[in-house]
Amino acid sequence: MHIVDRRLNPRGKSLENRQRFLRRMKGAVQQAVKRSLQNRNIRDVLDGGEISLPIDGMAEPSLRRGGGGIADHILPGNRAFVEGDIIPRPPGGKGGKPKDAGEGDGEDGFRFVLTREEFLDVFLDDLELPDLAKRRLAETEEETPSRAGYSVSGSPSNIAVGRTTRLAMMRRVALHRPRREEIEALQRQIEECEDDESRLALEAKLKSLTEKSRRIPYIDPLDVRYRRFENEPRPVAKAVMFCLMDVSGSMSEHMKDLAKRFYLLLYLFLSKRYKKVEIVFIRHTDKAEEVDEETFFYGPATGGTLVSSALAAMRGIIAARFDPAEWNIYGAQASDGDNAHSDGNLTGQLLREILPLCQYFAYIEVGEEGGDSSVSRSPLWMLYDGIRSELPLSMRKVCRRSEIFPVFHDLFQKREAQSRVTP
Repeated sequence: MHIVDRRLNPRGKSLENRQRFLRRMKGAVQQAVKRSLQNRNIRDVLDGGEISLPIDGMAEPSLRRGGGGIADHILPGNRAFVEGDIIPRPPGGKGGKPKDAGEGDGEDGFRFVLTREEFLDVFLDDLELPDLAKRRLAETEEETPSRAGYSVSGSPSNIAVGRTTRLAMMRRVALHRPRREEIEALQRQIEECEDDESRLALEAKLKSLTEKSRRIPYIDPLDVRYRRFENEPRPVAKAVMFCLMDVSGSMSEHMKDLAKRFYLLLYLFLSKRYKKVEIVFIRHTDKAEEVDEETFFYGPATGGTLVSSALAAMRGIIAARFDPAEWNIYGAQASDGDNAHSDGNLTGQLLREILPLCQYFAYIEVGEEGGDSSVSRSPLWMLYDGIRSELPLSMRKVCRRSEIFPVFHDLFQKREAQSRVTP
């Protein structure tokens, strides 16, 4: 015997229970996802996989017998006691004999496998582009009605008279419905005819044509057509994110890894959460260039450091392709804080020109492993620290992989009220 399961989604029969479990354990799953991001490689940072959840709090709600009162219990497999016997207290007190260290078995954490889509949904749940007060930027799209052909049902105000008339005429011609002129001409012949036999034949023919004309209506309900409209998605606003990364010789492999991890989170966040966001990748040494995604993350480069080259490239691209009156502009810059002393004034001047055009600009300074993330005295940090008292600018420093996600989450988490000035 062969049984073929033809039910819909036979392999996902537990999908509803799985989604219910993710909703109930949302907080624990989010914490587990944050921990798992700290030690992953760049290429598989958000590929899903196995996470470990604590056992505490996973018990399903259940009904239990309350304390107090007198109750009868039926215990299966009882051969030592009868009704009325008093069961002696176990040795060692109420809780029994405690186990010595090293005795007994323990429980490991509950392991749960997330798919890539589930992993991304958990990761992006409480993130958004900040400061959206200037223009609307919706995750969904505004829908506008557009013509989408014809339908056989609809509102009377949407009747397509031309299409209905044409279909009715095609049906009348196909069924050979008598024309009104033909019937009127036959009536005149009957009035002019003097021969009784001919008159009877003409009257019979007129009766047949009249009955056929009644059986085939001029307009049948099958002919009626209505104009049909469908809601076509249309983006409400446009946004662009500029990613500026220092790839000069002063950036060690550890620093580049931290910067790439931050930008990878940012890239996946934007591409997954927002449908209409342009992403511009700019990397720089003493020269800046706009590159594609693959080159930005994996292309080798080294050289001197001129931060002004990246800011100048960003300003030029904005002037050429992204009108601030129509686009929401965002920027994220990652650097080790090193910059030529002679380039400080030009860098500050360019940043002061760019920040008023931006909705949000974040600067991430990467340091060596074991460095102090709370203190920074790099030339670029001190320059930007002086500017952010005048213009909106968010600044963070990271030295370890484990700090990337908290910093990223802090910069792009949902806020009740956005502020243009960073405290």
